[in-house]
Amino acid sequence: MSEPVVHITNLNLWYRQKAVLQDLNWIINPGENWLVGGQSGTGKTSLAKAIAGLNPVNGQVEVNFDTTSTLVPVVHYVANWYQFKDLEGQSNFYYQQRYNKQATEVTATVRAELMSYAAKQQLGWSSVEPILTALGYAELLDSTLIQLSSGEHKKLQLVKALWLRPQLLILDQPYNGLDKRSRQNLNTLLDQLAESGTQLILISNDLELPSCIDRFAEIRAGKLVEISAAERDADLLEEEILKPVPYFLSQSPAPTFPGSVINMTNVNISYGDKQVLKNINWHVEPGEKWLLQGPNGSGKSTLLSLICGDHPQAYANNFYLFGHKRGSGESIWDIKKRIGLISPELHWYFDPSATVWQSIASGFYDSSGLFCEPGSTKHGQVNELVDYFGLSEYKNVLMTELPLGKQRLALLGRTIIKNPELLILDEPCQGLDQQQTAHFNKLVDRLCKNGTTLIYVGHFESQLPACIEKRILLENGAVESVENILEYIN
Repeated sequence: MSEPVVHITNLNLWYRQKAVLQDLNWIINPGENWLVGGQSGTGKTSLAKAIAGLNPVNGQVEVNFDTTSTLVPVVHYVANWYQFKDLEGQSNFYYQQRYNKQATEVTATVRAELMSYAAKQQLGWSSVEPILTALGYAELLDSTLIQLSSGEHKKLQLVKALWLRPQLLILDQPYNGLDKRSRQNLNTLLDQLAESGTQLILISNDLELPSCIDRFAEIRAGKLVEISAAERDADLLEEEILKPVPYFLSQSPAPTFPGSVINMTNVNISYGDKQVLKNINWHVEPGEKWLLQGPNGSGKSTLLSLICGDHPQAYANNFYLFGHKRGSGESIWDIKKRIGLISPELHWYFDPSATVWQSIASGFYDSSGLFCEPGSTKHGQVNELVDYFGLSEYKNVLMTELPLGKQRLALLGRTIIKNPELLILDEPCQGLDQQQTAHFNKLVDRLCKNGTTLIYVGHFESQLPACIEKRILLENGAVESVENILEYIN
């Protein structure tokens, strides 16, 4: 009998005097491909990093490579998101910087990043071309890293991993930010990779999986428990009981302006010779609930940046927001005080020195971190929301010290703390497990009953709020369709 590929014995991990992994044991035999799912914060990412040798361990983690294989004898770990640096090795970017021409001049292009990776790993360019084509990534080769959306950054991680062809590949939330076609193509590529001999460990709660996945597990009470596919599906269907919505969020954010919330007429955005948005016409009335969709790179992030006041080309277009033409005297802060925003990019660039409590409170001031002391009323509202999201024991903990799912919940709290007139939720549930996603979307449904206007970006049709009534679909920077979809989502 051949030796295990991974043999873990009595692995222990403590976080803030709380046991996360307790005498965990796990054997991965040759040919097995695993999915590790379950609730956020149970230690899945910590386990993955321990196998990859990225975290110190208390216990034994043994990895055995096949010396006869042509695959690279490494454990390659793909993190939940991609942390990139500029040409000087710095990574202290800010949220609006991706729309700054000077920032694009000091960050590498996708092509340069991949060429550097090829040189480091001794890879031939011809072997990456089928991967670029399958993931729709070839047209981004001349884009700079700072210009990429969250889905495009995820694809860059995946391109590198698939190109490398390691003996053991660990993917942490591989589907985050990917459109439906990209998810399907990724699963095909993973099946092909597994067929060539690579073994997979996926950390995910998503329902769409490559067919090669044949083992399922969760971490429960610090130990790895193998389950069946049927048990996994049943766990994903469990519903969390909602607490009552805090009273201050049940009040109607009544519009204080005449006309539409958003009125765009023939809006165009270009970077040099590349046109990103093409003759966009979109009207959003107070209280409407919209779903914004489109493939990765279709222009969704750029469109949202116009609405949030972050894109400088808003002033060069026929664009009204909250009844006022952009450039008619309002400041960016006049706009932001009416909008609650969450996006993967906002999370990337958020102040790493902020605690959970400070992060939620910063939503009152639209700042990345808290730089003033809220009054007593605001202080009480933050405490209510901390409790609502089940974050009371973490309120004085740095955001960066929490599992990603709990970080995301804190930023969701930041988004809604001021009960804004317009909610813009750009893939708000990235990093949340299925129960947390369902919980948050039910919260969105409750909040929007009071007349809040909503723009929701989501690639997963099964993970949307029930209140959505209209959809705008972008394709290659243009409006492909606008339709009423209320009857299809409820």
